[in-house]
Amino acid sequence: MAPRTEQAGRLVLVRHGQTEWSRTGRHTGRTDVELTEEGERDAAALAGPLAAFDVGLVLTSPLARARRTAELAGLTGAEVDEDLLEWDYGGYEGRTTAEIRETLGHPWTVFADGVVPGDSPGETVEEVAARASRVLVRVAPVLAGRDVVLVGHGHCLRVLTATYLRQEPRFGAHLVLDAGSLCVLGREREQPALLAWNARTTPEA
Repeated sequence: MAPRTEQAGRLVLVRHGQTEWSRTGRHTGRTDVELTEEGERDAAALAGPLAAFDVGLVLTSPLARARRTAELAGLTGAEVDEDLLEWDYGGYEGRTTAEIRETLGHPWTVFADGVVPGDSPGETVEEVAARASRVLVRVAPVLAGRDVVLVGHGHCLRVLTATYLRQEPRFGAHLVLDAGSLCVLGREREQPALLAWNARTTPEA
């Protein structure tokens, strides 16, 4: 179990299990793809580590890959929060970084360069951070006494972490987050802190 700090509750982030698109590096924003068999196994394996937390609230993205991960991980009573949707990649939806770079002719990243409109307008990193801020405001009262679990997507959760740590949203570029992993955020001497990151288990107290 992750150690408690001055903040009574801990914020536990769970990225959904593997999908075929995440396995092949395709940007998966609002496309509703299912977990692979490996993704389902990874999600189920999180049930043990998550049982160590005193969970007062579970929020999940409305997309199937996140809701299925919450179910397999034993997170009952999960509430859907639209603000946990993945970054809207606009015209880059379904494309890999290599494909986008080949088209643009320079070393593009979503954090540094953003997206272009496509079937949807896409989002800026600041718009993703605004959604993350709303989630953090929503969970703050519960964190006063219990733990909160958020089940969502790689880029959105990385931006949320940057926001929690009081960093610029683009700081999320430095936080690698694998499919089927969990992270724990809390406090250390009144400061927001990473207690565990990109883990399959939680550190012992």
